[in-house]
This record gives sequence, C-alpha cells and structure tokens, in this order.
Amino acid sequence: MTVMRSPLGRARGLGSAKSGLASFLALRITAIALVPLLLWFVTAVIRLSGADHDGLRNFLGEPGNAAAFVLLILAAFHHAQLGIQEVIVDYVHGKAAQTALLLGVRFLAALMAVFLVLSVIKLGFGV
Repeated sequence: MTVMRSPLGRARGLGSAKSGLASFLALRITAIALVPLLLWFVTAVIRLSGADHDGLRNFLGEPGNAAAFVLLILAAFHHAQLGIQEVIVDYVHGKAAQTALLLGVRFLAALMAVFLVLSVIKLGFGV
C-alpha cells in the first residue's frame, strides 16, 4: 500500500531546520551593533587626524571612548568569526579539516580581540 505524503512529511526527520538560527541571529545582531560603532569610529578617526601619541592616549583615557572601542573590537571579531565559520561549514566537507579550521578561526579571532582590547587598556589607562 502506498502512502501519500506531503513534501513536509517526506522531509521530516531528515535534519534540523533550526540548527543555523542561532548563528543567523548572532550575525544580524552583531551587524546591527557594528553600524553605530563604526560611525563612532569614523568620526573618532576624523577627529583624531593629525593627533600625536598623547592625543590618542587622552582620547582612549576617556572611559566612554575606551568602552566604545572595546565594544567595536569585540563585535567586529565576533561578526568576522561567525561569517568565516559559515563559509567553512558550507564549503569544507572533510570533518577533520572542518573541525580544525573552525577551532583555528575561533582561536585566532579570540587571540586578536584580546590583544587589541589589552592594547586599548594599556594605551588609555597606562596599565
């Protein structure tokens, strides 16, 4: 006996339709967060054009500017890491290579973000 099933019925149980939702939302949220942060960054760069090292230290010594710069760094590296992760998952088919690349991307993004955040703290607050 043949059972008539809809396309949805045939697709059920063949994989999760919601596995990419968290990544999709994280990419969109970081993209939205980056818009005002990048606008702030562009205006800060324009304002600081021609400034010397002490001018940059004074600028980053203000807690609001340091916080905005740290937020920009964290959002940008998280957004980049998520985007590269999507490319790896979509185009690298070997499980071992995919795992190694995903770990490498996460490690490098975290390493660079930590380095830049510590640089902002050292420059701004002389720690």
